Amino acid sequence: MKKLQKGFTLIELMIVIAIIAILAAILIPNFLHARSESQTAACEGNEKQIATALEEYAVDNRGTYGAGGAVTSTLLGSTYLGVTPKDPVNAGTYSVTTTAGTYGSYQITDTGGHDQTTTGVTLGGGVSILYNQSSGLTSK
Repeated sequence: MKKLQKGFTLIELMIVIAIIAILAAILIPNFLHARSESQTAACEGNEKQIATALEEYAVDNRGTYGAGGAVTSTLLGSTYLGVTPKDPVNAGTYSVTTTAGTYGSYQITDTGGHDQTTTGVTLGGGVSILYNQSSGLTSK
């Protein structure tokens, strides 16, 4: 009587490992790209939230954006911005640079190293525009 062997042969195991390796080679880069895209979208959303708060602040303060610097100094703890947005990559903060005087402009920068900057207002797709209150749209 012949003895039945249980289990997989070496070639079957090698084929399964090769299939898993091919799937991993395809899926891991796609996952990393999707993660990076979602972090960029979250960062842009945070900057839009800060830009909205700056615009509301300017409306209430005769067209001035206030002093630039850390977002918390002007906007936090008020009706304009409830909590400080955090960078989705490394929990960095956002810095606001404003021009002096009435009807100036502003720039929002991620200080956490995410390399995302908003000048004026950022539209969907990463399109940045410079908006100056006195002259309107000045550049794309």
